[in-house]
Amino acid sequence: MSVQLILASASPRRKELLAQIQVSCHVCAVDIDETPYPNESPLAYVQRVAAEKSAACMALLNTDLPILAADTTVVLGSVIMGKPKDEADAVAMLTQLSGKTHQVYSAVSLRGREHSQAVSITDVTFRQLTEQEIRAYWHSGEPLDKAGAYAIQGLGGIFVESIHGSFSGVVGLPLFETAALLSQQGIAVLP
Repeated sequence: MSVQLILASASPRRKELLAQIQVSCHVCAVDIDETPYPNESPLAYVQRVAAEKSAACMALLNTDLPILAADTTVVLGSVIMGKPKDEADAVAMLTQLSGKTHQVYSAVSLRGREHSQAVSITDVTFRQLTEQEIRAYWHSGEPLDKAGAYAIQGLGGIFVESIHGSFSGVVGLPLFETAALLSQQGIAVLP
């Protein structure tokens, strides 16, 4: 299968999700500052970061291929929860998420003939967690590079009581929205 786009992400999960919808890609990971601006809303934040990732990749490469980037963040109330800095940070995040419903915002940015974006917002409810489970989960290594300190597609899935919205969006690339953007720019997602 010929390469259809450049994926501006080092996330193996995003590459796997694209493969799931039969879209082949080359990976061009970009490193940008993902610090939220003061008083930046979660929606504005994920849209900006996804757009900056696709723009940074476009600036690096001389290609005619479309560039796809995404950003996913966990939001509790209006608090953006990024990747944990250390065990204490992860324990604090997971303790706050315990027994509550939070949102996962996942933005997609596609630069090709034009620049287009889409956002998925999913409600995720955690069951009540014990400190012992949270610490054991941290020591599994899984939460280290995950927004909100958990991976729904991994061991962290045992914490999820319910989900309302896009499972793939929580994993890191909302397939419904991504397929719609790709289709608008003439990229087939079905053979």
